[in-house]
Amino acid sequence: MIRFYYHPTPNPMKISLFLEETGTPYEIVPVDTRRGEQHADAFRAINPNGKLPAIVDTDTGSRVFDSTAILIYLGEKTGKLMGSAADRGELLSWLMFIGTGIGPYSGQAVHFQRAAPEQLPYAINRYRRETERHYEVLDKHLEGRTFIVGDSLTIADISAWGWIDRATTVLGGTDPLAAYPNIKRWFDAINARPAVARARAVGTDHTFKTEMDEDAKRAMFPSNYPTAA
Repeated sequence: MIRFYYHPTPNPMKISLFLEETGTPYEIVPVDTRRGEQHADAFRAINPNGKLPAIVDTDTGSRVFDSTAILIYLGEKTGKLMGSAADRGELLSWLMFIGTGIGPYSGQAVHFQRAAPEQLPYAINRYRRETERHYEVLDKHLEGRTFIVGDSLTIADISAWGWIDRATTVLGGTDPLAAYPNIKRWFDAINARPAVARARAVGTDHTFKTEMDEDAKRAMFPSNYPTAA
């Protein structure tokens, strides 16, 4: 059984989709980041970095944190969505491209455009433009392709889906993928899979804090605040 520590944000959503797509048994443990539950000692024992998602494999006692690591772990554990042996290098390359590029640059673009206390033009331009550049790289790669790697769905598609799903928040506008037709075609196909609807339903029976008050800001952006002497 997989114990899945979850918050409804892009990186945990990737794990939701993997679990639902593969039918892997799991139990959900909600972690409310705006209430600061990610900083509790019990959770830090699972992920010392205090971020979501994280899992515990109750079959082995293994803890795994970081969405890319979790996807690789679950893919290897189940033998599903890992592509062919010949595609291994390509799979790892695109996973790291997403995990070190699309994901963090999208997150920082959102932060500086929507959450930062000051509108800093340099930071907004830097992260927005780099996000767009990563989208351009992926869009060019997807030309003539149904999937990111090989001829079937893999964890690379699932990893990219988690962030491309938030393109409206990241890039703004009513049709942010219009400039990236290959990503749009790919995303629409992934999004139509039945497992996506199930993944979106994960955690909806739990009430997460939605207010971005001062306590939430301190919980989510602790490095912005001085530490107690």
